[in-house]
Amino acid sequence: MLFRQAILEAVARGDVTLAFRRWRRPTVKAGTGLRTAVGMVRIAAVEPIEEQDLTDAEAKAAGFADRAALLADLRSDGDRTLYRIVLDGIEPDQRLSLRGEAKLSEGDWHDLTARFARWDKAKPGYFPSILSAIGAHPGKPAGELARAAGVEKLKFKQDVRRLKELGLTESLEIGYRLSPRGEAVLEKLREHRL
Repeated sequence: MLFRQAILEAVARGDVTLAFRRWRRPTVKAGTGLRTAVGMVRIAAVEPIEEQDLTDAEAKAAGFADRAALLADLRSDGDRTLYRIVLDGIEPDQRLSLRGEAKLSEGDWHDLTARFARWDKAKPGYFPSILSAIGAHPGKPAGELARAAGVEKLKFKQDVRRLKELGLTESLEIGYRLSPRGEAVLEKLREHRL
């Protein structure tokens, strides 16, 4: 589910509280968050609605001038159901604050090494090797890093996303780089291997 920048800014201000999408099945769930460029958009409710039940007030709450403007913007792809998504504001993306935390507590270090150990059961050292490769080659295309790691590009990108969830990597226009937290983790991994 994508939002235009102007809509995201309106959600952040509290001016936009609804969104409407046509889906075969919803791509978001109530009680979850949707990561965006400005933070996590909180999803309060997702419910089907009949087109004829849409009101001008709902269209305005979704950032449109009126019902007609909203309907003109919605795709009408055959058998898709129309859903009303209730938006409950935006909260900061925790990954962004984690990225800058270069000082690791013992608890942080323990949690990260335990997670790497669980993830690396099939291929020990795989996730630390990803961090090492990104640290050595910031901005290198994912396909090249994947080949060097001996994995498919799609799997590699999924694995980098797991590291990104921990605030260890950042996506660039092409490739990735380590965040300050990722650099601290990589340095600690090197210390523990000596």
